[in-house]
Amino acid sequence: MAWFKGVEFAHPGFFWLFLLVPLMAGWYIWKQQQLQGTLNMPALKGFQIPRNQLIPRMRHLGIVLRLLSVIALIVALARPQSSLSWQNSTTEGIDIVIASDISGSMLAEDFKPNRLEAGKNIAIDFIKNRPDDRIGLVIFSGESFTQCPLTIDHDVLVNLFQDVHNGMIEDGTAIGMGLATAVNRIKDSQAKSKVVILLTDGSNNAGSIPPLTAAEIAKQFNVRVYTIGVGTKGYAPYPVQTSFGVQYQNMPVDIDEGTLSQIARTTGGRYFRATNNKALAGIYEQIDRLEKAKIDVTQYHKKTELFLPFAIIALLLLVFEFLLRNTLLKGALT
Repeated sequence: MAWFKGVEFAHPGFFWLFLLVPLMAGWYIWKQQQLQGTLNMPALKGFQIPRNQLIPRMRHLGIVLRLLSVIALIVALARPQSSLSWQNSTTEGIDIVIASDISGSMLAEDFKPNRLEAGKNIAIDFIKNRPDDRIGLVIFSGESFTQCPLTIDHDVLVNLFQDVHNGMIEDGTAIGMGLATAVNRIKDSQAKSKVVILLTDGSNNAGSIPPLTAAEIAKQFNVRVYTIGVGTKGYAPYPVQTSFGVQYQNMPVDIDEGTLSQIARTTGGRYFRATNNKALAGIYEQIDRLEKAKIDVTQYHKKTELFLPFAIIALLLLVFEFLLRNTLLKGALT
């Protein structure tokens, strides 16, 4: 019932006593039948109850009042309580910077539709699943820059991520510069955990900072780096602009896994290799599990006893029945 919404019962076992209610009603009906006799009369006119005499018609009121008092008493014995609960949550979010390679080789189509778009889409899903964390975005090719600083406004971040495309900066693969820029964005964070996710499909061939030097910088600022090498094993189809338009050529996949693994080890992170969309999505899921935000929850409960009104109602019904039986309806109530 809507009246009992938000109400708990401390002793719900007393509800079994409701079985007494139909037994009491049945006993009363049986008793009434036993008290009635059979009398044959040529006419019943003399025994008809006058229409203006209401009291004899209310002779069953006594059992009704008693049954209602029993019902109220059973509810009181079950101890209804209003339950109010609330919680205080403290979320220690993690600061994460995603450093994404956008060089020309990221247009290879061993991922669908290509490495760059697959990486963007899967990273965006990762972002949406971590609403309590500040997340930023650094992109790099021949050089690097911050596409979005650390923010809790993930709608803005996602929009900026969706705008990323090859050709925004000079081509090349400056892994060290990309990592250094990401570390610079997160180094002053007060978060419990500082993480960089570095995604690339090649080897460092540009920039003024070697990747391992950037890794040492990350280590000094307690930044953990997860590195992801994207690309199938062997050869992958690359789009190449020719005089006949864009044509695809199978080019060898050249990922410097040794350097990426060393970056991860130096900073306490892990290196992953993704060879297709499904594998890349699984890697982000692993990172998500490894870097879960810590939430401290304190639960509060407040309960208010509600049995007293039912006990009072039961008492009043019994008193009312007693008074009627011995005053106004004396001789009419059973």
